[in-house]
Amino acid sequence: MSPTILVTAPRLANEGRRVLEDAGCQVLFVPKGEEDRLQQVLASRPIDAIIARTLTLDRDAIAACPGLRAISRHGVGHDAVDLDAAAERGIPVSVVGETNAQSVAELAIGLMIACARRLPDAHERIRLGEWPRQTPGVQLAGRTLGLVGCGTIATHVARIATALGMRVVGYDPGRSALPAPIEKIASLETLLGMSDVLSLHCPLLPATRHVIDATALATLPAGAFVINTARGGLIDEQALAQAITSGHIAGAGLDTLEMEPPRFDHPLLNMAGVVLTPHVGGNSDAALAATARAAAENALAMLAGKPPTHGRIVNAHLLESTS
Repeated sequence: MSPTILVTAPRLANEGRRVLEDAGCQVLFVPKGEEDRLQQVLASRPIDAIIARTLTLDRDAIAACPGLRAISRHGVGHDAVDLDAAAERGIPVSVVGETNAQSVAELAIGLMIACARRLPDAHERIRLGEWPRQTPGVQLAGRTLGLVGCGTIATHVARIATALGMRVVGYDPGRSALPAPIEKIASLETLLGMSDVLSLHCPLLPATRHVIDATALATLPAGAFVINTARGGLIDEQALAQAITSGHIAGAGLDTLEMEPPRFDHPLLNMAGVVLTPHVGGNSDAALAATARAAAENALAMLAGKPPTHGRIVNAHLLESTS
């Protein structure tokens, strides 16, 4: 019998959808406007695997789908999936690897430039009839870029930043050596003290939640910029707003926030020097195609009892402890 795959979004790039359809799968989607009905959708019919995109798969959602055998994340993060609940049911959860790494890196660099040259402010003032020729900006060449987390995305960022003429330093306690051109820094405090631009590329874990707090922000040089294309919970957003208001931090480029979408009264929404994008780092044409294809191939592999074709199973250790 052909498997049924649920995509927790209204669509999947054609490259991924073709993989599933060529395998004879029935592909279901969560229509726009029905995101809050995910649990009911999961309980409404037999579903063999989920390609998890933007919606949260908590314990109740997973329990609502008794026939579920695999969860394939459409991306590299997995904090929106309850790994323990999946493991208790013997359900592997896979991520695709760095299929969107180049696209996320390009956005990180774009946010740096947008902040340093105050591009949104210039655009808005021109739209209002002004011609602000005297808008001040910061040249990135000659500045130091500090990377927290030095995986594939950060390596791409480092390569581009080096081409711009920046010095690149990195802190990653999980790596004994860092790929060129990143200079390894032994402590986060030391890295913060030398980073004119700070860019975050680490996962959101209990140990990294609010890793950039008021103390960390105060350690950055005056006039520094903060860039986050990883996870919103890495930054204490109230502390960041206060640091920008005080003038110590010149600005921030954030593709992700702790609550998405943010409340209308979020302090960073209307703050000068802040550039926000709606968690779209991986939403380029190339990245979406590669990620969709990888997520689809992973789902099919796990349903066949095989390891994922791309990336890895992120709850393998939990599956072993429950077997």
